[in-house]
Amino acid sequence: MRTDEAAEGGHDLRHHGDAEVRDDGSALTDLAVNIRADTPPRWLRERIAGSLTGLAAYPDGRAARAAVAARHALPVERVLLTAGAAEAFVLLARALKVRRPVVVHPQFTEPEAALRDAGHTVGRVLLRPEDGFRLDPAAVPEDADLVVIGNPTNPTSVLHPAAAVAELARPGRVLVVDEAFMDAVPGERETLAGRTDVPGLVVLRSLTKTWGLAGLRIGYALADPATIGALERAQPLWPVSTPALAAAEACMSSQALAEAAHAAHRIATDRAHLVAGLREFGCSDGLRVVEPAEGPFVLIRLPRAAGVRRSLRRLGFAVRRGDTFPGLDEDWLRIAVRDRATVNRFLQALDRAVTAGAD
Repeated sequence: MRTDEAAEGGHDLRHHGDAEVRDDGSALTDLAVNIRADTPPRWLRERIAGSLTGLAAYPDGRAARAAVAARHALPVERVLLTAGAAEAFVLLARALKVRRPVVVHPQFTEPEAALRDAGHTVGRVLLRPEDGFRLDPAAVPEDADLVVIGNPTNPTSVLHPAAAVAELARPGRVLVVDEAFMDAVPGERETLAGRTDVPGLVVLRSLTKTWGLAGLRIGYALADPATIGALERAQPLWPVSTPALAAAEACMSSQALAEAAHAAHRIATDRAHLVAGLREFGCSDGLRVVEPAEGPFVLIRLPRAAGVRRSLRRLGFAVRRGDTFPGLDEDWLRIAVRDRATVNRFLQALDRAVTAGAD
């Protein structure tokens, strides 16, 4: 694990998984984007559609904000609804007066991109593959006044202990924990959402992944009222649309939470099947799986991964390249968890792609 000042270093911080399935990739089986398959469910589509009759009125986020607050047992003053978690990163970068922000990598690259765009010089703490990409809180510089970490982390699928993440908190420091994939973890163990005893804590959540709402843009931030107020003042008026507000309120219901919990267990089962299949490649093919994986995706390292990725595309599968993440290079690929039948077809294609790459 090392710390350095972030230079671009050839990493395309604005590249995301959706680029793999645009245009000529639209017909591929998508294992590049971490959106739960077969979503949004019908009941949620109907709830969103029902909100369209209210489009003549300006959005009123009070009910959705109250629903999020109740879901996490927090006062509404600790909740801010955002146009996806990505907007929250921009608000944090623009609204908070910080001198030395640090991002723990490899992780989702938008936090660093947003900080750069706001004129900040960004420090990086690079977690190492030989350590299983595990967090050592002592590696974060003491003078960092904003620290960003994902949990579970995209793309490594590592779930850091909540106690280790909370150990990063300091008086005078903002600790941003991106929990966009936490609802895909059974029981949401290791979450910090709802905690009010961690100084400077900001927890970000997204409804995009579990509910298939990437096109709607809805997420939220949980933080102390002063921080929420600063972020809210940086937002434009009516930043979250009426359909997105309807979705947020619906996804906080007890029935929706039960459905999400069931989906998390199903994802864990499907992920175990994917990991077991990947292990079969073993030493002979040089493929290594980052374990234990806890998110709805798996990170692998293998020789000639760029060529394997191209072969997989020819065979009908899109996977996420890893070299755009600081701390990784072109030998890494991220694979989204899908149902057992899709995984079986993918593993057969991967076998062919690896063999082609070795020839």
